[in-house]
Amino acid sequence: MIEEIIKAGNYNDILAIIKGFRNGAVYGAKIRFPHALVMTFLFRRSDPKTMAKQILQLTYQHSKNLAFFVTIYKSLLLIQRKIKGKEHNPDSFIAGLIGGYIIFGSDNAVNQQIVLYLFSRISTGLARLAHMKGLVPAPDYSFSAFAAVTWGVVMWLFRHNRDSLQGGLQASMQYLYNDSDKFTDLRTLLWHNK
Repeated sequence: MIEEIIKAGNYNDILAIIKGFRNGAVYGAKIRFPHALVMTFLFRRSDPKTMAKQILQLTYQHSKNLAFFVTIYKSLLLIQRKIKGKEHNPDSFIAGLIGGYIIFGSDNAVNQQIVLYLFSRISTGLARLAHMKGLVPAPDYSFSAFAAVTWGVVMWLFRHNRDSLQGGLQASMQYLYNDSDKFTDLRTLLWHNK
């Protein structure tokens, strides 16, 4: 019976929303689990049970958030298309805006990382779009300027306003820039940190 419904194609819009939920959940787990595993083992100091629980919690949150975002986004696109008769240019922005606020509007480590990742991707995308529209001379120049400003700002923030940065970034930068200043012998210089 389900196979017949799928093959008939009468419910493709709804089935696409269901499949989007599934894909969001799977993709979120695929992305977050290895990241949480590595970051937890590198930067957390606790017992294995607590670390495993944290890895699973972060994976679940990322997976759940993507699944529900995809569901809201695709549902809002469908609703707008049904109301207007076809999809219009701003419809995806409106659906993304609403879904982003509902799902990713809470300030937590997982949402911060996802939103900051997206922000970096849209920044480079907008730089490329500016080149395609003839507003800037070359995409390499736009990316070079973007990279320079990004690194200049993050290094200044880390050096002078560290608490304004996300915790994971602070930990990474602490390891790279501050912990590398601390050594007492050859072992702590080349092998063991601190």
